[in-house]
Amino acid sequence: MCTKIISEIFTFISHLNMTFWNSMFFKPQVVYSAFRKVSTMSIFDKNILPYEKMESKLKIVKDKIGKPLSLTEKILYSHLEDPAKQDIKRGVSYLQLRPDRVAMQDATAQMAMLQFMSSGLKRVAVPTTIHCDHLIEAQTGGVEDLKRANKDNEEVFSYLKTASAKYGVGFWRPGSGIIHQIILENYAFPGLLMVGTDSHTPNGGGLGGLCIGVGGADAVDVMANFPWELKCPKIIGVHLTGKMKGWTTPKDVILKVADILTVKGGTGAVIEYHGPGVDNISCTGMGTICNMGAEIGATTSLFPYNRRMADYLKATSRGYISEEAVKYSKSLLTPDKGSNYDQLIELDLTSLEPHVNGPFTPDLAHPISKLGENAKKNDWPVEIKVGLIGSCTNSSYEDMSRCASIAKEALAHGLKSKIPFNVTPGSEQIRATIERDGIAQILRDFGGTVLANACGPCIGQWDRKDVKKGEKNTIVSSYNRNFTGRNDANPATHAFVTSPEMVTALSIEARLDFDPTTESIKGTDGKEFKLSDPFGDELPYKGFDPGQDTYLAPPADGLSVNVEINPKSNRLQILEPFEAWDGKDLENLIILIKVKGKCTTDHISAAGPWLKYRGHLDNISNNMFLTATNSDNNEMNKVKNQETGEWGGVPDTARAYKAECLPWVVFGDENYGEGSSREHAALEPRHLGGRAIIVKSFARIHETNLKKQGLLALTFADAKDYDKVQPSDRVSLVGLNQFTPGKPINCILCHTDGSKDEILLNHTFNEQQIEWFKSGSSLNRMKQLAK
Repeated sequence: MCTKIISEIFTFISHLNMTFWNSMFFKPQVVYSAFRKVSTMSIFDKNILPYEKMESKLKIVKDKIGKPLSLTEKILYSHLEDPAKQDIKRGVSYLQLRPDRVAMQDATAQMAMLQFMSSGLKRVAVPTTIHCDHLIEAQTGGVEDLKRANKDNEEVFSYLKTASAKYGVGFWRPGSGIIHQIILENYAFPGLLMVGTDSHTPNGGGLGGLCIGVGGADAVDVMANFPWELKCPKIIGVHLTGKMKGWTTPKDVILKVADILTVKGGTGAVIEYHGPGVDNISCTGMGTICNMGAEIGATTSLFPYNRRMADYLKATSRGYISEEAVKYSKSLLTPDKGSNYDQLIELDLTSLEPHVNGPFTPDLAHPISKLGENAKKNDWPVEIKVGLIGSCTNSSYEDMSRCASIAKEALAHGLKSKIPFNVTPGSEQIRATIERDGIAQILRDFGGTVLANACGPCIGQWDRKDVKKGEKNTIVSSYNRNFTGRNDANPATHAFVTSPEMVTALSIEARLDFDPTTESIKGTDGKEFKLSDPFGDELPYKGFDPGQDTYLAPPADGLSVNVEINPKSNRLQILEPFEAWDGKDLENLIILIKVKGKCTTDHISAAGPWLKYRGHLDNISNNMFLTATNSDNNEMNKVKNQETGEWGGVPDTARAYKAECLPWVVFGDENYGEGSSREHAALEPRHLGGRAIIVKSFARIHETNLKKQGLLALTFADAKDYDKVQPSDRVSLVGLNQFTPGKPINCILCHTDGSKDEILLNHTFNEQQIEWFKSGSSLNRMKQLAK
């Protein structure tokens, strides 16, 4: 009893130290949490940790299944709506789940909240937060960039703040940091099931949570107290042994896994890391690995509960969670001995070499020893123009301190970065702590510019001036994604992703053919030296400095809060319901575009400067398919209007068809819709008159987003049938009155010469999803069920 009282006193003092004394901002909710029962999900929530409920549900499932369970299965099945009645078959069953919380960033939250508002509900049913991190453009530096963003986006930030207050959502103001870092610092916990409207939501797997990226409509389901549906995933086990050494980092683990699985190898699966090597990776390092699991199409990734997570929880004023977690470690938070994986990858950390992946795709892997050779062989620019570290993937205290060790050694020899070197802190807490500990100043002395606590160049929010559009060049970053034009809207930029330590080292020589693990460099005194292995503290010795208070808790009752949307706004637009299916076959559909090759959500709905229209469906639809390659002419944003014979932009042509009441269809290639969770890539085709998207294969999130908006997401039963499609064809989808789960849909391709091809199209619609199609969208169906 005395031990428990002492523990609670220390927890209370820790809360005071981390909030009042360091930041000089008093947070009543934090102090209050120290006095109440120490089992809440976070210091901002009243909801208690769900371990007892999870354990009781899991027992029902274990009695049914009667075999050892993986960690993935334990967390998923312990969140089932009705475990006794739930059918459970990996890769087949649709699970009805009850997530613990929802997280949204400012770009995706606009549309999600517009959809929630249209549902007519008074308050969100589960803990929910909005994080303002996407709408801050990197130009000159953190302070000025944040000031400008607040001014330019005042209308949107005000809308999100008032909508949060009205509907019971926690609001993290601009400058707070990147959503995934804020979640890791404040909300993630072992065993958590969370959905987030961003594809890198799996970052929370670094703290043992099952955190899954979804579209806004999925988030609305959870916020509205409807069960959330997920196809029971397969499970890919990654068995880690050994210990990293030298320049090898946690980033290299996922870069190697991406090499093994490719960008679609994880589709429909959860990546579950386990084995003795796990204990040799820090909590934030595990977060890095889980974060980039999105680049291999995985539903999510996670690690079992261990001491590194306990250390991080204690350092972030959540020691009480680690005390509870250890009680459930064996039953809930680690895999059973003998649990089964659908695929198993063996990875020895001791022999793992540092990697650099790219360009243009995150699965094109190069050990650092081969990078220069491969670059010259493929005619990639060897000279590096810009180095960038940070982002939601690699902006921990450990990352920054290890980069500072490299920078400090270079400075001691009179060297600094030869190129612009941008530093993105992941959160206000990280920024404040690295400023206090002198790390930020070392990086500035090295030539770095400390940007705002936001996504910035990682998502294309970068006002880059050093090269012209179309100029071939190379950049290296510690980001997660490097699709064509992703960072700077320049399709000629060759973007490579690697660890922040490797970015820092490469920036000294500014060449891809420099290998810091073996090569020496020359100091200003003319003497050669070899960089030491990077080193740095995993967690700050003095504790974290939370910095400025940037959180706004919602009022207990938000009914009196007014959320105004100006009808003349070009940033926000009230949603109009999509029309329901008329019960007839879809006949003589025009082909808007037959896409050739890679088509990510960036190709379908570009980010960067278009982010400002995320709350205005009609305006943002002007970016639809701008960078997708048309198979008809191998050009971007140039398609033939099949009615007039004129060539024009894709969105312009779609609008012309819509004006004439001519529905259309899109054909695509493999892994269509990979990348971001952005549901605008589904909303825009639906808004401009699309009825079906037919491809060789889909990325998971995008396929669900299409279904949610009432579009038919279909795949060729025979992938070779893609070649039968001519851009001038008229397409009929027949027999829709017999649209049922598992039954292919008949498609007739009518060619201009009068001939026809009849092909079969597969789908993964279940009964509920078919109702979304019939109703016009999942939101329409939700309203029907709520009556």
